[in-house]
Amino acid sequence: MKRLPTILFVCVENSCRSQMAEGFARRHGAGKVAAWSAGSRPSGKINGTATALMEENGIDMSGHRSKGLDGLPTQRWDWVITMGCGDACPFMPSRAKEDWAIPDPKHMSADDFRRVRDLVETKVKDLIARAIKEHA
Repeated sequence: MKRLPTILFVCVENSCRSQMAEGFARRHGAGKVAAWSAGSRPSGKINGTATALMEENGIDMSGHRSKGLDGLPTQRWDWVITMGCGDACPFMPSRAKEDWAIPDPKHMSADDFRRVRDLVETKVKDLIARAIKEHA
């Protein structure tokens, strides 16, 4: 069986952006990529607005948990994607790393939060396409 490309999404709290990215990657990359998310300083809970707005897109995040980097499998990732957390996100061994510089939506209006959600989805779809192509 062929190994799936691995993707790790990292933000500070692992409550909004990285969780949404993981949700989209699991939806759009099912059977094509393996996705995780974590935070450098996890909040311990998923943002309620993120959960509600992902539900609008048919993605159930009620089973997601905010987790730290120390709770991840020890491995070299194919892709590590940071969400714009700068120095707060420590080095994780990977083949490729990108910083998407996505603003933290936790204090945004619902409409602005939706724009961030939609941006995350667009970027995740693009990443999945690239990961599949490179891994072929």
